[in-house]
Amino acid sequence: MTDGHDVTPAEADAQTGCPFCRPLPRVLQNALGYAVYDRAPVNPGHLLIIPFRHVADWFDLSAQEQCALLDLAGLARALLQRERGPDGFNLGVNCGAAAGQSIFHVHLHLIPRYAGDMAEPLGGVRGVIPARQRY
Repeated sequence: MTDGHDVTPAEADAQTGCPFCRPLPRVLQNALGYAVYDRAPVNPGHLLIIPFRHVADWFDLSAQEQCALLDLAGLARALLQRERGPDGFNLGVNCGAAAGQSIFHVHLHLIPRYAGDMAEPLGGVRGVIPARQRY
C-alpha cells in the first residue's frame, strides 16, 4: 500500500473481492448476518453463518453481531434438523491463519454430524489437531 502500512488479510479480501461480500444464495438471514451452504461441505447440510459487515475476526465483531450470528446458528440448526435429521452438530469458527482461516471475513461453520460419518468422533472439534483429539 502507498500509505506505508502492511495490508491486513481483511483489507486484502476487501480489495480483491471477498467472496462473502458478494451476493450469495441465502438460506436464512437477519438484520446483521446470513447463512449459506458451504461450497465445499464437510457433510451434507454444512452451513456458513456470516455477518454482513466485512470483519476478519470473530473477536472484532460487535456484541450485537455475535448475538445475531448465534441466533442464526439456532435457526440453522432447527432447519437442518427438519430437513436432514442429523445426529449431532459441530459449530466452530477459525480465527487467524494459524487456526486455518482461509477467507478473512468471519464465518461460523455449522456442520451437521451423522452417526458413522467418521470412525471415532470422540473429541469433536479437538480433532483440528488430530494427535490431540483423543484424551
